Amino acid sequence: MTVWIAIALTTAGCYAWKLAGLLVPAGVLERPLVRRLAALVPVALLAALTAQQTFAQGTALTLDARAAGLAAAGIALLLRAPFLVVVGAAVAVTAGLRALTG
Repeated sequence: MTVWIAIALTTAGCYAWKLAGLLVPAGVLERPLVRRLAALVPVALLAALTAQQTFAQGTALTLDARAAGLAAAGIALLLRAPFLVVVGAAVAVTAGLRALTG
């Protein structure tokens, strides 16, 4: 039962958050600072999610094949490779290390 209560509260909170966003006056959204912050928030959230998924296993810090794959993707980005090459490099390095280390 507590799971359903948590789901209901989360649903209500998400709806309230979206409604609050719709009620913000247009003048506030057109300010330069708000526009800059709105452009940076998705990048920051994606970076945080990537770091959490790469370096965490439960509550412990972990360095494994995922970190090497992320490093390979970073190198491919520095070399200005196309997106599919970046993803392919990350996948190949991660899969190769997992195959070698078991």
